[in-house]
Amino acid sequence: MDKIAFVFSGQGDQFPGMGKDLYEEYPVAQRIYDLCDSIRPGTSTQCFNSTEEELRETRNTQPCLFAMELAAASILIEKGVVPDALAGFSLGEVVAATVSGIFDDKTGFRLVCKRGELMQGEAEKFDTAMAAVVKLTSEQVQDICRRYPDVYPVNFNCPGQITVSGISSQMTDFLADVKAAGGRAIPLKVKGAFHSPFMKAAAEAFERELNKAAIKERNIVLYSDVTAEVYTNDVAGLLSKQICSPVQWEKIIRNMITDGIDTFIEIGPGKTLTNMIKKISTDIKAVNVIEYLAEVEGC
Repeated sequence: MDKIAFVFSGQGDQFPGMGKDLYEEYPVAQRIYDLCDSIRPGTSTQCFNSTEEELRETRNTQPCLFAMELAAASILIEKGVVPDALAGFSLGEVVAATVSGIFDDKTGFRLVCKRGELMQGEAEKFDTAMAAVVKLTSEQVQDICRRYPDVYPVNFNCPGQITVSGISSQMTDFLADVKAAGGRAIPLKVKGAFHSPFMKAAAEAFERELNKAAIKERNIVLYSDVTAEVYTNDVAGLLSKQICSPVQWEKIIRNMITDGIDTFIEIGPGKTLTNMIKKISTDIKAVNVIEYLAEVEGC
């Protein structure tokens, strides 16, 4: 029998109109969006009607993605598709923690709103950027990063793909070095050097917020971006540290496969995680939630 994992995407796949079809078709999605609107008025309007530029602002991206992803997960669970394990990429880990039962929906949403504000606040202090580097090994990318004091490998996505964060004045030369080594760099639709030391103050402030939150026992296995292992009881430490630490995504997926997961459903508006997972292993099934819903409903 299949063992299913829900994996929740991070920033970058957002687009105007995301989740609108779910809201219009499923009452449970309407309830999630209405809850989010009651805490942060205008969240659903931003998801459905805002511009790409407005959605790219971190303080908007994170709550909007949380709303869409929690709505999509709630639809699947209502249909009887209950995950055996959970993981989330960056902000997606806050959604995963909420689905696991660590936070109730209100607490999870309030926390992700605060997280977005804190991370944007730090991003605005520095002229930074992020890019995905492909066609090079992780060792090659890390070696190039060592040439620059303020460029860091931050997301270990899958074989041949690592995301870097850095100060913009150094990124130009870094990207030239990547090209000279035979690689290619793809700028990301985010504003800030996330998962790097530039986010240390945001991580510390978010830990203080987490320590004030109601944290419960999880009822679904949850994996950590920081350790790539199953969560310990140090929820505040793990969720805050990941803001300024690399995301160990490839290790997470390999550990989940070792633990018996053979079906990964990406909960999010795109297929970024689906494509990464397929590069990590060809022996499992990886599919986006919209495609999976179509399978479940026989469309």
